[in-house]
Formats: sequence, C-alpha cells, structure tokens
Amino acid sequence: MSLWIGAALVSVVFFTSMLSGVFGMAGGLVLLWFLLLIFPAGTAMAVHGVIQLTANGSRAWLSRRYIVWRIVAFMTLGVASAAGLLLLFNYSPNAASVSILIGLMPILVWMPKRWFHLDANRASHALFCGIASGGLTIAAGVSGPLIDIFFVRSRMDRRQVVATKAMIQVVAHSIKIIFYLGAAMALSTGEWGIVLLAAPFAIFGTHTGNRILHRLTDANFRTWTRWIVTGIGIFYLAQGIFLLTR
Repeated sequence: MSLWIGAALVSVVFFTSMLSGVFGMAGGLVLLWFLLLIFPAGTAMAVHGVIQLTANGSRAWLSRRYIVWRIVAFMTLGVASAAGLLLLFNYSPNAASVSILIGLMPILVWMPKRWFHLDANRASHALFCGIASGGLTIAAGVSGPLIDIFFVRSRMDRRQVVATKAMIQVVAHSIKIIFYLGAAMALSTGEWGIVLLAAPFAIFGTHTGNRILHRLTDANFRTWTRWIVTGIGIFYLAQGIFLLTR
C-alpha cells in the first residue's frame, strides 16, 4: 500500500464514520467500496470489520445510555447462528456478488412501513433480525438497511435507534473479523499499521457525526437516510453488473 493510498484511507475512514455517526449507516457502504478497490474481497471484509468495529464501538459508547440491551442480546444470538451457517457452507465473497447484494439493499428503505409487521422489541423478531443481518454483514460486509426495517414500527426515537444499531454492529463486525481472519493475515505488517492508524479517525468522525445527529429532527433523519442509501445502492448495483459482464 503506497503512502498516497494510506492517506486516502485515513480521509475516507473519517468522512464515512461521520456519515454513519449521523445516520447510523451509509458510511460503511462507502468505506467498503473504497476497500474493495485496493484489497481482495475477503481482505477488504476483514479491514472493513476492524474499522467499523472502531467506529460503531465509539458511537455505541457515546450513546450508551440509549442502547436497548435486551434487543442486542437476542440479535447477538442470531448473528452467531448466521456465522455458523456460513462457515458450514464455506462461504467466500467476491467483489461482484458483494456489490450486487449491497446494490439491492436500498429497496428495503423504500418499502411502505405498512408492509412490515416487524418490531425489534419482540424477542423472536430481534432473533430473526440477528440471523438475517448477521448473515448479510458477513456475506456482503454491511446490513444497515436490513436492520432498519426491524425498527420502523418500534417506538424508539432516533437516538435509541442509532445507539442500538451501533451496538448490534459492534457484535456483527467482531464476528466478521473472526470469520475472515485467514484473509486478514494476507496483509503485511506495514499495511496493518496504516489500518490501525486510520482506526482512531473513525472515532473522530463518529464524534463529529454524533453532534450533527442531535440537531436533526426524526423526520429529516429518516428522509435523508433513504436518499443517501439509495444513491449509494444504485452505484453499487451498476458496479456489480459491470464486474459480472466484463
């Protein structure tokens, strides 16, 4: 990894963490795209997990009084189950499949709320959310839009949503790092040094985004989230189709 790419990685980590600090997702989508440009898919997943673990961990800590721990506990069980299934089938990612999976995700944020009878406050729904989102996090790297549909019928405000989702992502990305540990070992000591140098910038970005979050209304929060995730999804879908047809 050259010095210029390392500097670009640090900058991308900061701005994507700030984006996630505001909307609880989207930043991870952009970061993964950048990592897929410079690393093989499996290695990109592992690096993405380390940086997102730092970003989500700091976001969860800053908003810890808003975390709904009961939901996190059930989802953790679901994430662990999904990881076990993918391990059983010896899943291995590639850039094209990852891009298409992410590109299709924005469909979820546009579906009418009345279609969903899902509520993360219900134990069975939280467990299912953990299985589905955990599987998607490991298979495609991110799962923010999928997690979100389990919160649209809940009575939690934007701070509880962001805080609880951040803690769930801490769990999911921790398991993702373990899942791709073999691919992570392909990085040199110097490359890991740059990744670890970039990690604190995830905390700075998250802290900046958290300040912006408290200035948004719940309505603006949901509207901006939809459009940002949709724009990123269209880009990913086009990229995935291109990679499949070239």
